[in-house]
Amino acid sequence: MVVTQDPPRPVELTQQVARLAELDGELVERMRAEALGAGTRGVLAYNEFQSGGWWTASLMNHSESGDPRDVVIGDGRPRATSLLAQMPVTADWLRGLGLDLMYVRLARLSGHSYLWEHRDYAELQAVPRHRLHVPLSTNTSSVLVTQGAQVHMACGALWRLTPTYAHGVRNVTGPDRLHLIADVYADDAYQDLASAPCLREEDVRTLPAMSQEERGRVLARAEQMADLGFAAAAEQVLLRCFYDWALPEGGAYDLIAELHERRGDAAGAQRWRDNKTHLLAR
Repeated sequence: MVVTQDPPRPVELTQQVARLAELDGELVERMRAEALGAGTRGVLAYNEFQSGGWWTASLMNHSESGDPRDVVIGDGRPRATSLLAQMPVTADWLRGLGLDLMYVRLARLSGHSYLWEHRDYAELQAVPRHRLHVPLSTNTSSVLVTQGAQVHMACGALWRLTPTYAHGVRNVTGPDRLHLIADVYADDAYQDLASAPCLREEDVRTLPAMSQEERGRVLARAEQMADLGFAAAAEQVLLRCFYDWALPEGGAYDLIAELHERRGDAAGAQRWRDNKTHLLAR
């Protein structure tokens, strides 16, 4: 494993998502084969955070039974699950990191699926921790969005995401996006690994700001759909604005609240204000 030496992009973005190291291609292929051959897609969890299509299975969790279907992350010293027992190459790689592991999962995002804008770790102890990603399978339509930028997390690298920043993920066309995700506690070994975070130019696309005219058009389209009886579909149109425009934090939720206010639905508007507070941990 060799730390990348590409020139870093502005610190604001590399603090949130960055390459930490390049990985051997043969190793990634072997871990991908293990993950694809594991015989499970995992389970749907954290449903309020997604459109559907985000599946996870634990490789290391806190279940005494070793059940990989226990996917709600938490603090503590994790144990290998029955799924990791089927993946010796992956298990060896995890041990070789020498990191203080908190939780390890496989996460699969199907085509035409979204993880809505959110923050993580709000329910956990306030201790330094980080989230590592190893993309095992992906496509160019699958991007992480944070702070008005799309970042394509390419295969062949070890990535770090700081999920206490607001972020979301989409996979528009498929095939499935499959990542190995390891939550780790910060220690000297992690600091050594993360000593030179970077992003390449091809990793990032800066999103345009939404003009008032565009805002009016998208709201009018959503209102028309809602008036025809497709309110849930209208809400999803507005949720997806987060991935195409550089909105203020929570801006997609504000659009939905405005949609319901325009239609005289005060309860619906308040529900989405509450959703914004919950998903963004504010």
